[in-house]
Amino acid sequence: MITLDFTNMMTAQGLTPEDINALKDRLKIIHADITQKKNREFHFLNLPSENTEQISLMADNVKNTSDFFLLLGIGGSALGPKAILQALKPFYNLKHSPKIFIYDNVDPGTLTSILSIVDLKRTTVNVITKSGSTVETMASFLILMNALKEVHGDKFSKRIIATTDPEKGALREIAAKTGFRTLPVPPDVGGRYSVLSPVGLLSSAVAGININGLLKGARDMLKKCSDEDIWKNPAYMAASLMYLIDKKKGRNISVLLPYSDRLKTFSEWYCQLWAESLGKNGAGQTPYPSLGTTDQHSQLQLWIEGPADKAVTFIKIDDYGSDMLILKEDSGSMGYLKNHSLGELIKAEQEATELALQKAGIPNMRLNVPMIDAYYTGQIFLFFELVTAVTGMLYGINPFDQPGVEESEHLTYGIMGREGYENKGREVSNYREKIQKSKYKI
Repeated sequence: MITLDFTNMMTAQGLTPEDINALKDRLKIIHADITQKKNREFHFLNLPSENTEQISLMADNVKNTSDFFLLLGIGGSALGPKAILQALKPFYNLKHSPKIFIYDNVDPGTLTSILSIVDLKRTTVNVITKSGSTVETMASFLILMNALKEVHGDKFSKRIIATTDPEKGALREIAAKTGFRTLPVPPDVGGRYSVLSPVGLLSSAVAGININGLLKGARDMLKKCSDEDIWKNPAYMAASLMYLIDKKKGRNISVLLPYSDRLKTFSEWYCQLWAESLGKNGAGQTPYPSLGTTDQHSQLQLWIEGPADKAVTFIKIDDYGSDMLILKEDSGSMGYLKNHSLGELIKAEQEATELALQKAGIPNMRLNVPMIDAYYTGQIFLFFELVTAVTGMLYGINPFDQPGVEESEHLTYGIMGREGYENKGREVSNYREKIQKSKYKI
């Protein structure tokens, strides 16, 4: 099992057992809310127990009929699938088929490049939007749907799988009219908590990843995090530490530092989860994605001698699955590497960085991961989702909504002429006039 070591959070510059124990009563209430599912959006904790048969059947069909699999999504609908793919099938497209492309923007140059590579005669498109109306995803999808119609005629619908709300939304309506296949995003599961749903599992299954192993790991982590006692529950402990280190010590930047290239996109997934869940009402930490050892040579200087506003969470890997000997014979000044391996070196650098931060008074904790396989990857995802939800409840905010995003969306609708958003369109016009008249330009 994954374990949490928070020794370096409990220092003179960090926290005390009394600080943690002071949260016990609040955590009892939070624990009751979670176990009794008082907030319906805790449904993400049920995902590890869902049946995957339909997903596996669709994935088999894709593998048998397609050379390319194009996933359209944004936010958690793309970051989750990307994170799983990089963790468990790095460099997948260089060795395997169907080739998987995940597109999460509306940059016409990128979509044009993707379409110049894929053969639409042998492509399945998986469009993912829980609401069914996410403008970026739906805009790209409408382009792809028309392109598929041109290639496949009336049979184009066989090339589309929609992952969306099971009952409502624009995408659900299109699916009902055209007859393409669908997978459900549970209504009570937010996009950034959906990685262990069909959102993340279909592309994983297409890539040959053991999706039942992912869910088994998540179930076991949930079981480990089911104890009400904060001193026995790693998720409650991590949430409490992050909340307290911010509120008591002003450490309002959360650095996630995995020591594996395979978890680089996982850091990006974490950033969306942490930022969008906790950044409300003036509360929350700023998440900071990093990678060991790479960012020792770009960011470590700032962490140690810059503003005292950061707390670091290491992810240490015990077994990398393979290793390489650096030197068999002495080689001058580099001879100290004789009989050492890359695995030893990356572990040494993680430990050295941890100690350097501790000596500099930078609070840090470490998640120990036995290896990066489907089972432990499922554990990591569930762990951070639960940590995030509990941290939000400690802040007294709703970790499942994102009201700050809506204004930008509504203004975009106004610019693009969506019915009902005419006032927003006029607001943008006034803004443009103000910018045009501004003297603050060079």
